[in-house]
Amino acid sequence: MGTASYILVGTSEAEKLSFGSTAHGAGRMMSRHEALRRFRGEKIKKEMEDQGIELKATSWRGVAEEASGAYKDVDEVVNVSHQVGLGRLVARVVPVGVMKG
Repeated sequence: MGTASYILVGTSEAEKLSFGSTAHGAGRMMSRHEALRRFRGEKIKKEMEDQGIELKATSWRGVAEEASGAYKDVDEVVNVSHQVGLGRLVARVVPVGVMKG
């Protein structure tokens, strides 16, 4: 929620090696249950506001489950995809608003 997103374009090497696929997200480092133990939705909202990111959510639980700290480093994941040729990095975008249902 509070990390960058990336746009990549497929490469001809990727078509042969991975059926034209690459990571579609950073991937979780911890379970939702563990995230609920470690994070509080209200605190995450405040941290995001401090970064200039507007957050609208239907529950604090949902926010805590999806805390950025529960995921791998997206920058690292994307750089690996780029370096091994699974996708060519085109753009990095940062969030200005997040909606969690």
